Amino acid sequence: MTNVPLVLLLTAALIPAYALSLPASSGTGVPDAPTGQPASTTPVAPPAREIATGTYLLPGAILPQRGPDGNTVVLAGPSGLVVVDTGRHPWHSDGILAFAKAQGLPIVAIVNTHWHLDHASGNGRLKSAHPEARVYTTRAVERAIAPGGFLARNLAAAKQAPFDANTPAIRKEETDLFLKTMDASRALLADVAIEQSGPTTLAGRPLSARVAADAVTDADLWLYDRETGVAIVGDLVTLPAPFFESACPAKWQDALDEVWATPFRIAVPGHGDPLTREAFDIYRRAFGQFRACVGTEAAPATCAAGWTKDVGPLLAQEADRTQATEYASYYVAFLRKGGGASPDCRVK
Repeated sequence: MTNVPLVLLLTAALIPAYALSLPASSGTGVPDAPTGQPASTTPVAPPAREIATGTYLLPGAILPQRGPDGNTVVLAGPSGLVVVDTGRHPWHSDGILAFAKAQGLPIVAIVNTHWHLDHASGNGRLKSAHPEARVYTTRAVERAIAPGGFLARNLAAAKQAPFDANTPAIRKEETDLFLKTMDASRALLADVAIEQSGPTTLAGRPLSARVAADAVTDADLWLYDRETGVAIVGDLVTLPAPFFESACPAKWQDALDEVWATPFRIAVPGHGDPLTREAFDIYRRAFGQFRACVGTEAAPATCAAGWTKDVGPLLAQEADRTQATEYASYYVAFLRKGGGASPDCRVK
């Protein structure tokens, strides 16, 4: 598979397909996003559900022809709510705000596990409604929006790709959202930068903040709550396949091993359902096998089939398995071209 799956282009900036000069239609072989709500309807965020005491999941989604929204986890503490990742679209952040209103609690902290915009675009909307909320994240986002950085390059590409009469309305909406987010990129930056692992207290809840260098991005943040046994790992785990656009896979593997060494009982991924320890280990081992295959001369289809087989117990639907294979096949060539890592990886 030589064409970039559309949903992958929409994940990290993640940018609309035009930013890499791909046609808007699927005539190039680009697969559609997973079957779900028709693209013509006004999406609604899925309802929150409690996955542990005082710990709520607001699931993300990948809708047809749209960029994804990552999962949001909300922690209820004595002094308010901690929101971990804020999604991409207004309807996702509307769901977060509605949940906070229903709880009758202020949002006092926003944690971004990483700078991919499907996890951070809602920061500004949440801070507008809760101006006392402070953003906790690493300084990796500063590098992403600096001249030459990943987001800065995508912004320049977006501005150089004008629309025409045949441009689909959804594509215009997605592009406008990206441009507006970048125009207000101050909301992506840390009010409190977390540069190293250690204990922290947010909204009165004691947590362990862990920084993984050069993994999914050049600095990812994940949280472990010893009281509930929940690890919130962001895009260190994504289903149906890992997204490598900004990644250093070797260090990513190290980060997965560090999570595994933590005595969590539930791991919440950036995309997909919460995982038991057994399920997390399936993902961790499959990741290692896929990396090993990429490092050989095996055909991309062989590596992709291996990924889908190894992670198969975590993929409930046939559509998930099909997409897992498509994504993995694309990433074999992507990673081999970069010597086993993204061009943005600082350590090869």
